[in-house]
Amino acid sequence: MVQTALNALYDALSWLAGLAVPLAILLGALLLALLLVGLLDRERFWAGLNWAGARLPRLGRWALVALAVGAGILAVHVTRRAVDARLGAQLNARYANAADPAGGQTVQTAPRVSLLTTRTYSRSVVLPADVYARLNLNGGWETLLPYFGNPPGLSVEDLREGFTRQGRNLIYRRDVTLQTEEPLGLDTTRARADLRFVDPAGGRGTYYNAVFSADYTFTNPRAEATPVRFVFPLPSGSGTLSGFRLTVNGQSYRASDLREGSVWEGVVPAGQTVRVNVTYRHQGSRGWSYRLSDRREPLRNLDLTVSADRPAKFERYSLYPTSTSRAAFGGPQTLRWQLQDVITAQNVSVVFAQGSVREMLAKVGLVEPLALLLAALLAAAWALLRRLSLPPLRLAGAVLGLSVGFALGGVLTAYLPPLAAVPLGALVGVVFGVLALGRAFLPPLVVAALIPLAFLAVGHSGLLLALLAAGTLLVGLGTRGRPHQQRQTV
Repeated sequence: MVQTALNALYDALSWLAGLAVPLAILLGALLLALLLVGLLDRERFWAGLNWAGARLPRLGRWALVALAVGAGILAVHVTRRAVDARLGAQLNARYANAADPAGGQTVQTAPRVSLLTTRTYSRSVVLPADVYARLNLNGGWETLLPYFGNPPGLSVEDLREGFTRQGRNLIYRRDVTLQTEEPLGLDTTRARADLRFVDPAGGRGTYYNAVFSADYTFTNPRAEATPVRFVFPLPSGSGTLSGFRLTVNGQSYRASDLREGSVWEGVVPAGQTVRVNVTYRHQGSRGWSYRLSDRREPLRNLDLTVSADRPAKFERYSLYPTSTSRAAFGGPQTLRWQLQDVITAQNVSVVFAQGSVREMLAKVGLVEPLALLLAALLAAAWALLRRLSLPPLRLAGAVLGLSVGFALGGVLTAYLPPLAAVPLGALVGVVFGVLALGRAFLPPLVVAALIPLAFLAVGHSGLLLALLAAGTLLVGLGTRGRPHQQRQTV
């Protein structure tokens, strides 16, 4: 990052050096114009020089304020370039010095339940005597078996085949016992997903830690004990699952072969209800979905709750929650889907509004130079409204201190989450500004420091800036004409 900052500083200084020639030409033209004016009207020329000489020291002090603003803008620009280059390198790096989020947009498919039955299918083929005589097998009829093929699928429980003699004919017979599945809908589904978002240090991307827990019940509707299969598909895009546990009627089962998900099979007595609990933890990002449309089965009683500490949106044409509760300004919210006797081709799909960390910090860096200029203007306006003395040198020091805080916030993003690093840097800049100007100028410095922080609230920056502008205007109008009791001296 230091090398990147030096390269950015070199580029900025080279750009400033490129302005030296046009500036020298402009100053030469102004000097030539002044000489011509002096030749034409010497009295006004000398009067103008005397007026400028009397005010030059004061103008020079205010020029330092402009130089301080320029230096601060340069420092913030270099920091922004360095931070953006670091984040770009992290995105394209093959190796990392910290853990990356272990999951993406998670999709959990609803489980399926089936009643297992067995059926036996038989077929026979009669080979006339002249046919097998032509084959000339000499009694080795088993060599014909491969030509009859094998039954497809993995649901074959028993296979019996062979040849028998009946008179002069040869009879081939095959008995195949297959296991078939009859869909059995769930009686109740009580599922909950708790998502807690994390902003890791270094800008590696926002992700969430999720806890999923669900209770399912189903009943054997037949008048006799029947084998039942419960299949819980593993979520896709979830990275590494931890704490996975499948509990059936209070008995826990260890996951083994999970190619088709976590599978439980057992014989359920007639009319008995089975209760299943599934729990696991995982990481994800961007969104979370619960897929219901894979099997068009009736949803007798579904109660799904998703709680998250980030504002959520919903994928178009997905199921909208039946009830929502949220805090003001996009705080924690609880989404709930309660459906009864429904057949749907839609899914529950929640997407969380979050921008790229790199894009967010780029917006903050672009606004910080404007905040430095606005800090100087607001301080001057505040001194005018409150009838305070505003020494130019102290104002220049306050602007430089605020720029140091902004630069520090960019550097700290390599060690702290952006939501902590940028406000901490702004706080340090305000402290430096107060040390330079005094506590009387705390309001304008705080307003200038809050402007870049508004862009940390993704999706609410415009509202926060409007409220900040309205509050600043109200405070300014409220203090107009009321002099401050303590005046500062140069």
